[in-house]
This record gives sequence, structure tokens and C-alpha cells, in this order.
Amino acid sequence: MTATMTKQALTEDEALALYTNPETCPADKLEPIPLAEEPAFIAWQRDIPKQYLDMKPEELDVRISHARAKLGERVIILGHHYQRDEVIKYADYTGDSFKLAQYAAAQEKAEFVLFCGVHFMAESADILTRPDVKVLLPNMAAGCSMADMADPDDVYEAWDIIAETLGEDVKVIPITYMNSAATLKAFVGEREGMVCTSSNAGKAFEYAFERGEKILFFPDQHLGRNTAWAAGIALDEIVLWNWLLPDGGLTPEQLKKARVICWQGHCSTHQRFSVEQIEKARKEHPGINIIVHPECRWEVVQAADQNGSTEKIAKAISGAPAGSAWAVGTEINLVNRLAKQNPDKTVFCLDPVICPCSTMYRIHPAYLAWVLEGLLQGEVVNEVVVEGDTRKWALVALERMLALP
Repeated sequence: MTATMTKQALTEDEALALYTNPETCPADKLEPIPLAEEPAFIAWQRDIPKQYLDMKPEELDVRISHARAKLGERVIILGHHYQRDEVIKYADYTGDSFKLAQYAAAQEKAEFVLFCGVHFMAESADILTRPDVKVLLPNMAAGCSMADMADPDDVYEAWDIIAETLGEDVKVIPITYMNSAATLKAFVGEREGMVCTSSNAGKAFEYAFERGEKILFFPDQHLGRNTAWAAGIALDEIVLWNWLLPDGGLTPEQLKKARVICWQGHCSTHQRFSVEQIEKARKEHPGINIIVHPECRWEVVQAADQNGSTEKIAKAISGAPAGSAWAVGTEINLVNRLAKQNPDKTVFCLDPVICPCSTMYRIHPAYLAWVLEGLLQGEVVNEVVVEGDTRKWALVALERMLALP
């Protein structure tokens, strides 16, 4: 596999071209950019025994079901909306990253949390659960290319440059999207900032502006820009920090005028959606409802009828009247599931090309069987652990998020 991006792997022009062009950064590639090295957490994973990869779906189903029954309340399985149906059917709880964070924090009995999502979600679950609870990620290769676009060293450097440019009298509050490493959650927690999800980004901005004059938001530029715009901030007061360029590619004057500084990062899946797709859907389906995720580009969100988190999208469609039609701008597994759950409505994905979250897709029933049967034998496979000050300050940032009204 390829790994997450390092600046040494590509020239500046090559990286910019790939990360800003959806045609060269398609969602069906496991990772958009070839890297010089793999993320450290992948090294923690043992190779899955070949016997599991050779099992037919029927055998995997029997073995997973048997292990679940034997383990009982000792284990809960959390499944993100973007997971494939073959995995979601085993989940005790499903939801977006915010809802699953709440589930993890509420656990009182389980010894093990099996998180069918990606690495940053499992880290958050480990931070929020009791210290004696073990959080397992079935496949350590399930990362997030967006999260990898905010390398902690780059963020630390940007923070220092911004502080030096603005001076001590200007207070900047950092906010990190849930799609980020635990070290960055700790970074914002220690600096009066907080974590947010697409469900509560607006409230996170309110929190920040009550405490400071400016926001540094990372890693998703589109959620940052869309949230700022919804809060009434003009586009010329929203700037983009390009971590590949000296001083983020911004002048001191631009930083001083800005109210929100967005990080140059994005979701490869959501960046595929376009205004042209929306126009085509409206032409072919008069009266159709267009709903998109706020990780889409600003102009796409503006062209849609509604935008919101995966939870909001699911609730909007489920609560809509029979016979209504919906074109959806988000990950294909969720869209297909919503279509099946709402047979009285027309529901389809805006992008005609299949657009799965490719790293999420690395969670396969074979990995569930491997991890669950390991627990039956007293063996813990692929535990995700956040320790020390990182855990302490990341918990502060996450608890601030959970405390939002």
C-alpha cells in the first residue's frame, strides 16, 4: 500500500497539483499520493493470518456470530456510516464520528470496543472510554488521507509563525476537526481550543469567537470555509494556509485581516462533487432535493438545497415524504444504504463514479473475525492506545466538544 503524505516525497508543484485537483486525486485510489514512508501506527499491526482472507462470506459470518455470542457484553462494535453493509450488520451502534464518540464515552460495561472506522476515530474512542477499556481497530491500515494532510510538525510551525506575525495582543483559538491525530487534539486542548465534527462545527466557532478574535481551523479547508460563511464571515476574511509554502503562502496583511485561517486539507471523496453534477441532477429530475456534506467545496454547498453531517443527511431523507427525490453528495456506502432504507423515495449519489471512502473500506469482515476470535483466546490484536499528556489534553478538547449545547 501507499502511505500518508510527507513533503519529502514530492515536489511542491506535484503535491499541489495532486491535492487540489479531484481528477488527479480520485476517491477510488487507496491513497492519493505515494509517500516516502508509512504512518507509524501501521507498524503496530501484525499480519492477518491467511486463513481468514481465504474464508468465504458464509464462514466469516458464522465465526463472527459465534465469537460475538461467546463474548457477550464484554465487547461492543461501533460502525461508522461509511462502512460497507457487510460490516455494518455486526455493529451494535452506527453513526457519524460525533455520535460514535458519544457512544464510546457512555460505555460502562464493555471491556473491549471494536471500532469499525478509521484510526483517528479509534484514538478518540480510547481517549473517551475508561482506562481499563481496550479499543481495537480491525485493520491498522484504515487511516484518513485528510487527517494526514495536517502533520503535527507543520501545524506547530504554522502556529508559531501566526503568533509571531499577529503579536501577543491578538488571540487565536485553534479548532481541529475530528479527522485529526490525537496529538493535534491535544495541541488544541492545551491552547483553549476544541475538537469539532461536521455536526457541531458551527457551535465550535461560536465557542472560539467568544474567547478569541481569530480561528485556526484544520485539517479540512472546506468545512472551515463553509462553517465560517454560515457564521456570517465574508470570504475575503477567510484565508487558506498552504503548509507547503513559506509562511503558508500568506502575507502579514492577509493574516491580520483574516478572521478564520483554514488549513489546506480536504476529503478526496467529498472533493469529487461539483456544481455541474448538481445542475445535471436538477435538469434530469425537476424538483429534486440536493443535500451535500459540508466537506464539499463552498460553491457546491452554495448550489445545494441543504448541507449537513451524515447524521443530518440520514435524518433529512428518512423524514422526507414518500415520493420525494434526493441527490446526495457524500460517501456511496451511506447513500446506497439510505436508498435501501427508503424504498418509497428516489435516492442516488450525485457522483456517477463510485466514491467510497477507500481507507474506511479497509475494514473487512475477515479482520473482524480475526480480532474477535483473538479475544476469545485471550489475545488482543490491533489495540489503539493514546497515553500521557496527549491523552490528557486531547480529552480536554473532546470534553469541550461534548459539552457544547
